Amino acid sequence: MRWSILFVLLAACGTPHADAVDGSDAPAGPSGDTGSAAPDAAAGTCATTISYGAAWIHSAQHPDSTDVVAGAVTWDGTCHDDGTSSYAELSNGFKPYFSGHGACELAIDASPACGAPAACRTRITYGDAWQHPASHPDQDDEVAGRVFWDGACTATGSDSYGALSNGWMPHFTGSASCAMSFEWTGCGGLYENPVQPHGCADPGVVFDGTRYVMSCTSGNASNAFPIYTSPDLVHWTAHGSILPSAAKPAWAKQDFWAPEIHAVNGTWVAYFSARGADGQLAIGAAWSNDILGPYTAVAHPLVHDAVIGYIDADEHTAPDGTAYLLYKEDGNARGVATPIHGQRLAPDGLSVTGAAPVLITNDRTWEGPVVEAPFLVEHGGQYYLFYSGNSYANATYAVGVARASSPLGPYTKAAAPIVTTTGAWVGPGHCSVVDGPGGDTYMVYHAWQHGHVNGPGDARLPLVDQIVWQGGWPSVPDAPSSGTRPLP
Repeated sequence: MRWSILFVLLAACGTPHADAVDGSDAPAGPSGDTGSAAPDAAAGTCATTISYGAAWIHSAQHPDSTDVVAGAVTWDGTCHDDGTSSYAELSNGFKPYFSGHGACELAIDASPACGAPAACRTRITYGDAWQHPASHPDQDDEVAGRVFWDGACTATGSDSYGALSNGWMPHFTGSASCAMSFEWTGCGGLYENPVQPHGCADPGVVFDGTRYVMSCTSGNASNAFPIYTSPDLVHWTAHGSILPSAAKPAWAKQDFWAPEIHAVNGTWVAYFSARGADGQLAIGAAWSNDILGPYTAVAHPLVHDAVIGYIDADEHTAPDGTAYLLYKEDGNARGVATPIHGQRLAPDGLSVTGAAPVLITNDRTWEGPVVEAPFLVEHGGQYYLFYSGNSYANATYAVGVARASSPLGPYTKAAAPIVTTTGAWVGPGHCSVVDGPGGDTYMVYHAWQHGHVNGPGDARLPLVDQIVWQGGWPSVPDAPSSGTRPLP
């Protein structure tokens, strides 16, 4: 792994102040009790947005996790230890305090008028116990893109190391001596999971060219499949539903599950699962010229069988323009296997054609009685089939991936699932995969919050975590994440 070591000096263009927390000697700023207004970065003035990590110690007067201040503000990356807490000293004199040793995490985003960098960068500053490589006398690294750490310090003999998201593993002297502070510049700020405070099971996410659009399982609600939009995969706004009560097709009676919206030959098509009058689950579709609707439902299911149900539809358009529909055979309802099928769609995306070969089935121990929730993407000339396995209702649920050179396979599965239950999150799964605003790939998926599995209500919350591509396979470092991450 090659690391570039850069030193970036930004000239201050003012003497701004941010809010002081208890223990800081800096005066209050635009969000404090001076009553002053935050500067307008969009007005062409030099201003800096400072976003504080999850360990930041808020003052009583400052409930927010950001400050916008006049002028350019910088940080040298040093995280000063102060007993049970630590602090960063910014160029304007403000000292934000963080709980824990070496726990400083800041995003600093200057406006263009400050001469801000055009691309996202990460600076990692290592604690005193860091074991310097012989060729690396400095105490920090600055690298392109988003790099993060889950805070885990792994003992190895008398030493320890922390595994970063890009694969780098800095080692430290001492069995629990990992200390690293993070500064993200030009990345747009910070976020934490979940990205919505209320349930959004089976999130289907698509980018329409200007924004992200997400829809969710609605069960038996009168209006099926709520729609949300976001500029960045983190901040979501509600926009009605795909199928209001009056727009539901006559064949679909209940169990409105797992919607996804996709562009098929210039038309927006929403694929979904619902249970018909015969008691079987089937795949339906609705179309619209506007991604937010209104949608017109196709009168009959696209995929239906009188003996077995079908659910979890996903559409993928290959580079040659051929559109495919993927879906799961609901064999677990009958105690049999649960293959995932792929089938060509008609040019308008509103009917299937030809054979429906099996792409994968539940043949790995970790998958238990189920594989489901397919989501197909192309990356580097290969096709990657993301899927979920085992029971959505407990900690066995997880996300796996399989790879092929053709949309219809044959597929080879990764050796192990790539997202599993950990920490605060239980049963992660049913994902969408999209590129974020910064160009990195992200997984949007749901999980139960620990202690809230199976209720009350449908408490499967939407999470967002970055996918890293290495060695021909995707991984999702430190997911499901609970700490601070740079915005996508």
